[in-house]
Amino acid sequence: MTSSPEESAEPVESLILHSTDNGVSHITLNRPSALNALTWDQRERLIDLLDAASAAPDVRAVVIGAVGRGFCAGADLRGPARPGERRGGQRIAGDVARTIRLGAQRLVAAVLDCEKPVVAAVNGTAAGLGAHLALACDLVLAAESAAFMEVFVRRGLVPDGGGAYLLPRLVGPQRAKELMFFGDALPAAEAERLGLVNRVVPDAELAKTARAWAERLAAGPTRTLALTKQLVNASLDVDRGVAFAAEAAAQEINMTTQDASEGVRSFTERRMPLYRGR
Repeated sequence: MTSSPEESAEPVESLILHSTDNGVSHITLNRPSALNALTWDQRERLIDLLDAASAAPDVRAVVIGAVGRGFCAGADLRGPARPGERRGGQRIAGDVARTIRLGAQRLVAAVLDCEKPVVAAVNGTAAGLGAHLALACDLVLAAESAAFMEVFVRRGLVPDGGGAYLLPRLVGPQRAKELMFFGDALPAAEAERLGLVNRVVPDAELAKTARAWAERLAAGPTRTLALTKQLVNASLDVDRGVAFAAEAAAQEINMTTQDASEGVRSFTERRMPLYRGR
């Protein structure tokens, strides 16, 4: 997408909105005129906000949403270059790999590594890096009008931003290849059928449902959820012995938390637990 001089001059804080409410960090892409395509500075703000959510004790869940009719059209390759970045004929060997490693892959890793559960609220088209941003989240809600698109092949490009890592783990290698080889738009209902989306809701209910899910997560045992996320994310990359050892170690760590003690105590006392994220 093309950035106008006026858009480029906007402070990044107005293009990536942020607020915290009821223990939930709400991160909202706010560049609807470009279908929320991400420039490098917007991407860096997303990474910073996700890192901050991991470290903040008052944040216990994250929602990533967007304004307008598109969730995210991917990386804005026509926007201003990052300081020190070479484009076009100025590139030398290693520039592209370095740009991807320090850019799109860092963003997807920031979602996967966030120590708080992350919910994607996909309101429209999620294409390229935008699709991978959504699919890296722990839970994905999609409006009925949403669609997912592996647009790279249409530009003669190899999928980046972790796509070839994420998709086979979600839908299997053959379905992943179908999506990446053809680059067709995948409607929300079909994405739900394939397992890319947890739930499809009417457009008008997306924000309310995302808030309800996030607030429910924020009321849960925060460190337990973080350790569970780590175990699940790592499970497909290790053998059974390593997975079992990681599970036992995670439970050992988890049993030192106040929330685990509260969970056991509330069970024996036959009452609802009150978790505090500690």
